[in-house]
Amino acid sequence: MSHTTFEISTRGPGLYEFTSDVSRWVAAERPAEAVLTLMVQHTSASLVIQENADPEVRTDLTEFFHRLVPPTTDPSMSYLTHTYEGPDDMPAHIKSALLPTSITIPVISGRMALGTWQGIYLFEHRTRPHARRVVALLR
Repeated sequence: MSHTTFEISTRGPGLYEFTSDVSRWVAAERPAEAVLTLMVQHTSASLVIQENADPEVRTDLTEFFHRLVPPTTDPSMSYLTHTYEGPDDMPAHIKSALLPTSITIPVISGRMALGTWQGIYLFEHRTRPHARRVVALLR
């Protein structure tokens, strides 16, 4: 069993791929078969496995979730009370509650069993830059 932490720098809302970082770490650990668990250590970001071929997928997902849960400056969100850290804070918590904050990936023959067009992404929900931590456990 081994573990590490990945740090992902974000520049605002969107999906940040870190598949290659995880893949390099898994390869260095040399597991024949294992289970990889990833968990983001923040309450305003999520983890998703998503298509990594067409960047429009990432753009559309970001826009969809922005429309689904707009900032508290939108009149439809006036009922929210947790606004101390800005108009994007509580909406970021809601998005994080809707999306996974941990994912599990099988490792077979020393490689993550991702599909051809799948990548691992941190989904940043806040508008300002952050340094996000993702803990990885290989067992």
